[in-house]
Amino acid sequence: MKLAFIVDPLDEFKIYKDTSYAMMREAAARGGALYTLQQADIFWRKHRVSGFAARLHLTGDKDAWYRSEAAAETDLAQFDAVIMRKDPPFDMEYVYSTYLLEAAESQGARVFNRPRAIRDHNEKMAIARYAQFITPTVVTRLDNVLRDFLAEHGDVIFKPLDGMGGSSIFRVRKDDPNISVIIETLTQLGARTIMAQRYLPEIIDGDKRVLLIGGKPVPFCLARIPMAGETRGNLAAGGTGVARELTPRDREIAEALAPALHAQGLLVVGLDVIGSCLTEINVTSPTCFQEITQQTGCNVAGLFMDALTAELK
Repeated sequence: MKLAFIVDPLDEFKIYKDTSYAMMREAAARGGALYTLQQADIFWRKHRVSGFAARLHLTGDKDAWYRSEAAAETDLAQFDAVIMRKDPPFDMEYVYSTYLLEAAESQGARVFNRPRAIRDHNEKMAIARYAQFITPTVVTRLDNVLRDFLAEHGDVIFKPLDGMGGSSIFRVRKDDPNISVIIETLTQLGARTIMAQRYLPEIIDGDKRVLLIGGKPVPFCLARIPMAGETRGNLAAGGTGVARELTPRDREIAEALAPALHAQGLLVVGLDVIGSCLTEINVTSPTCFQEITQQTGCNVAGLFMDALTAELK
């Protein structure tokens, strides 16, 4: 199997926890040929979508963990699968990449997750499709609407629609003296739409990452526990990951969403669940494979490769 991974620079990988690395390692163990590209390496020329793809060899060494051959121009349809694993931010360059990958699909390339599905599922806003599972939420750039929401609920979270890793997330109470500057900063004086959600005190028990692979829930999630004095459980914000079996509510949410998301071309999805509420649907580069595997023995990357193989039959 010939696989192309669209990723961030390899030298930035933290291979002890990186999910893309776990996917690569599992694919290589099954005899797959690995290639990597960065977002800027993809282009449309002479009516075809190609990329400068470099053959990747995993060395097994902890530090010098890879060896790359010289990149060569390769039509994306020549790969058995193209795995889109570029991290956010989901900016216009990311959108342009989805256009190129969608054009590659029309030429026979198999892309996972599918570019249209990534583009259609803003990781914050997509929860609106499943309102029965969410906490009270408002999406707006209007100052008065945000203030009314805060007055109604008293303790809320404000966050941008295009962030990742817990960046620019604010917990705000109605007596906070910085309300005005927080709203002005996040909305860029009313020029940018943001999300507000009622604060969920269950965050103390973790912001759970529930993985869906091939339309089925992984039986374990990773509860990301905030460090002392913090309201964000994201690992990038200092949270501690604790693997747990799915609760009945976790499974209810996962099984309700999994078939529809998979049918739209989302092979790997990361749901964020706090308490009993769905808070985000991550589709760009869902993580936590390695943490769950290390703590439970469940080979999540193996589940991914099983699902990918099934898709390619």
